Amino acid sequence: MKDKSINLALQGGGAHGAFSWGVLDRLLDEDWLHVAAISGTSAGALNGAALKAGLSRKPGRAGRRAARENLDCMWKQVGQMSDNRVIRWMHSLMPMPRGLHRLAEMFTPAAWLDGLTRVFSPYDYGPFYVNPLDAVLRDLPHADFSNDRGPELHVAATCVRTGRIRVFTGAEASVEAVLASACLPTLFRAIEIPDPASGQVESYWDGGYTGNPALFPLYRPHLPRDVVIVNINPLLRDSVPRTPADIQDRVNEISFNSSLMSQLRAIHFVKELFAENRLSNRAMKNVLVHMILDDKLMNDLNARSKVMPGPGLLARMREAGQEAADAFLNDHADALNERDSLDLGALFPDRAPQ
Repeated sequence: MKDKSINLALQGGGAHGAFSWGVLDRLLDEDWLHVAAISGTSAGALNGAALKAGLSRKPGRAGRRAARENLDCMWKQVGQMSDNRVIRWMHSLMPMPRGLHRLAEMFTPAAWLDGLTRVFSPYDYGPFYVNPLDAVLRDLPHADFSNDRGPELHVAATCVRTGRIRVFTGAEASVEAVLASACLPTLFRAIEIPDPASGQVESYWDGGYTGNPALFPLYRPHLPRDVVIVNINPLLRDSVPRTPADIQDRVNEISFNSSLMSQLRAIHFVKELFAENRLSNRAMKNVLVHMILDDKLMNDLNARSKVMPGPGLLARMREAGQEAADAFLNDHADALNERDSLDLGALFPDRAPQ
């Protein structure tokens, strides 16, 4: 296979981000495949930072090994954060029978955690508050992801004051920026970062609210046309949710996919203009879109597993990611740098009136 370059867009989704870990692990096997830029949100930002720090350490296979070490170390630590063995066991055996699933939603510590977040704020911990993800990032074997070597790293977070997205790039893509991108406000205190444009310190929450992930940083002229999206929030669910927990899960999935769907619709519109030769004299990029996903697996899971990560679940997600990436390479490797492998027309069959 001749050398090809791509951009990676990594979605967020808590512990389900271990799926992207598996995808990246498989992609790192291919010496012909080069990552030019990474855009990550929440768990995708964590994965992107670990990947960037490893690949930028040394060229070639040494950098790929370093990236693997980072990803393995990071997710091992994330798995150790869940100290309830019953929850670990249940998630390692998912999906559960419907009746048992409903009981689990009502009576497991996951349900209690969900209820507590509606009563207690992260600010109620006072001086005892610690963001556990801080140590995870700082303890990576190769922790420098704010350098100008290797692939570009773009990290999306949501400004609490304005409600707008901010993308941290280059030296700004710091530990604090990644923590901001992964800052679920019911679990973590807002991350404060100075804004050079306004001159004031801004507070940031999870980037999934405004860009999950942000694709536009990958449109820059010097980057390859190909954007490979690693999707971990189900786009489709055939059944109508009926339990309170399932309804809330689907609302969250739709909300956290809304920015991605908006960006894909915009890309689809631009592609239609290119097909009609209406952009021949414009400085517009015809992006090639690809997606790696496993909607069947994600339909078997629910949002509580995002905040209760056990080793069994993480291992299952990693294996599924490896298999999905392998299938993508077998089916679409030849499309990279040549054409789209994601049919946006099928995703957006409706057309505006002429």
